[in-house]
Amino acid sequence: MSHHIYIVAGEASGEAHAARLVSALKQQQPSIYITGIGGDKMRAAGADISIDFAELAVMGLVEVIKRYPKIKGIFNQVVEELRRQPPDLLILIDYPGFNLKLAKQAKKLGIKVLYYISPKIWAWRAGRIEQIKRYVDHMAVLFPFEQEIYEKAEVAVTCVGHPLVDAVHTQLSKTAAREKFLLDKDIRVIGLFPGSRRSEISVLLPVMLEAAERIERRHFPIQIVIPQAPGIDESFLQQYLAGSCLNVRVIKDDFYEVIQACDAIVAASGTVTLEIALLGVPHFITYKVSPWSYRILKRLVKIPYVGLCNIVTKQPVIKELLQDDVTPVRLEQQLMDLLTHPQRQQHAENIRQQVKQALGPSGGAENAAKLVLSLI
Repeated sequence: MSHHIYIVAGEASGEAHAARLVSALKQQQPSIYITGIGGDKMRAAGADISIDFAELAVMGLVEVIKRYPKIKGIFNQVVEELRRQPPDLLILIDYPGFNLKLAKQAKKLGIKVLYYISPKIWAWRAGRIEQIKRYVDHMAVLFPFEQEIYEKAEVAVTCVGHPLVDAVHTQLSKTAAREKFLLDKDIRVIGLFPGSRRSEISVLLPVMLEAAERIERRHFPIQIVIPQAPGIDESFLQQYLAGSCLNVRVIKDDFYEVIQACDAIVAASGTVTLEIALLGVPHFITYKVSPWSYRILKRLVKIPYVGLCNIVTKQPVIKELLQDDVTPVRLEQQLMDLLTHPQRQQHAENIRQQVKQALGPSGGAENAAKLVLSLI
């Protein structure tokens, strides 16, 4: 009899991890049946997706409150699905506000729970470890330092390694990547990566575009590439681009080739920044939520960095521009520094090596799949 697994991935970076896990599971046990919340990547990997994660992807406390009724409706729907057709294993991927509540319900229904990609308990809301201890059967974590935290708390844990160590690569040189996207090889390319959630894009993209317009106006001609995140329609991005005089390309797929084509990138904080670092492209991080959300987060967050590269290497290797520093002038200054610094490429290569070392073992998705199969 084939096993049934239910996976919940609530936003784009979690869904990318989930898709790699689904692929690895299908390779190791082709008959396995996988359902849940996700998107196109999970579908392509062989999962049967009943609810699209685009319905859930919001960022910031105020933003979540606005969408609460919708999210609550989806939560009730998932609980009903689990009750009606209990899986052999429920795999929860990051997205803790939703997933820890779901773990509690699964426990009541007698369903075994694996949590893959730990909530950032080392950054904020350390109290969540008590909930995890109560409702989660096993943690699969990405970073060696996370394993230590859970072992201390006596939670069953396995460090499977970060899938990006294996996943991030491209066959194309910078020149070939530019040719592929019909970009002029003699004009500098700036990547604007405003995030994968509508709430992030609406805050960050206008500022990024204005910074790019300042560079074009004051310094030299540029070309802009914007990756279209899964779950985001091009029409949503186009509303911000309508009045712009910049030469902009919105590119839907080939994410690593898009990164490779860039001379410099400004990116919303998230997994994407690890991917950019691993490809050795100069970049910096930016992030902004509502002032109220930020005040609360400032009190709750226990670590000095927002960016994952800085968190995993435990040092400020990537510049972070946050909240009030997210202005066209500051973004312009930082981009100009990345575009013109004589050591820019060497610096990016040093960061690539540091981040790769900090991410730990390879084979992350395969290791996670082996763990899943050992639990069912």
